[in-house]
Amino acid sequence: MARDSLVGTTLAGYAIRGIVGEGGTSAVYRADHPAHGEVALKVLRDKLRQDQTAVARFVREARYGGRVTHPNVVRTLEIGEAPLDEGGQPLHFLAIEWAGGELLERYAKRHCPLPPAEVAEIVTGIAAAVQAAHDAGIVHRDLKPDNVMWDPVARRVKLLDFGIAADQGQNADERLTRAGFFVGTLMYVAPEALSGAMVTAAADQYSLATIAYFLLSGCHPYTGKSPREMFTQLLSQPPQPLGKAKEGLLFSPAVEAVVMKGLAKAPGDRYADVRAFAAALADALAAGPAPAAASATPATGSNAAVPEAERGGLVARIRGLFGKG
Repeated sequence: MARDSLVGTTLAGYAIRGIVGEGGTSAVYRADHPAHGEVALKVLRDKLRQDQTAVARFVREARYGGRVTHPNVVRTLEIGEAPLDEGGQPLHFLAIEWAGGELLERYAKRHCPLPPAEVAEIVTGIAAAVQAAHDAGIVHRDLKPDNVMWDPVARRVKLLDFGIAADQGQNADERLTRAGFFVGTLMYVAPEALSGAMVTAAADQYSLATIAYFLLSGCHPYTGKSPREMFTQLLSQPPQPLGKAKEGLLFSPAVEAVVMKGLAKAPGDRYADVRAFAAALADALAAGPAPAAASATPATGSNAAVPEAERGGLVARIRGLFGKG
């Protein structure tokens, strides 16, 4: 499929306006629909139409996404097959809610380290979405900034892409991932996932803690330069303490303790769930920076103090996210 081959065409009533992004299995377009309005339209690549596993993953993304209803999760609108032209070969497509803002990965690379109030809102928004998935029996398995939309104006998070999510009630025979192979993004994957075994909700918490670490410091807890080196570090070394992530950044003991607990190698050593992790981090961030950093850190840095008058409102907004959906 050429990069712009579908732009300007109409597929199943979706008028395709432009390309948003491309991956190895699909392309995502911006499109308009008479009933759904503006949407993101994900189209499976031509070469994979006969690949039963690829098609199954595509359908699974829609099925799992449709099971999770929450304001911080993009809504699944339609999945189907349709030809572009009469008599043409049908294309597999998935229409989802159009989420405003931009990918958190792009935003963070420009602005990290982020202010503590913003980190708290982002992490809590992601946690609320992920908790809704866990409550539905689904582990996301690919939490990373590239799968999160962040709208800094609306202060809204939207979780994307359930393409490699797993159903906790699924039998081993029903899995699409072979034993001995891990899925996810190595920079954010939990150590226990490296065996390819079926992971639990605790793996998503580890990934969320890695996101928090990145937003606060602009760095990652492991610094391997190659997949092999990263793999070795994840399995055999502790993560770099948050306070040592970047010279000149100081964090309170409370913030450091919360993030590093979320990054514990043993799943049982982490928080009870992602909601508990996010709440603990929000409380620690709202309490302010480490005393030694208070006068040296710019007001716009990740360690900027949260004014006392704003703390109550921040915590109330964060806790309110878990009462929705």
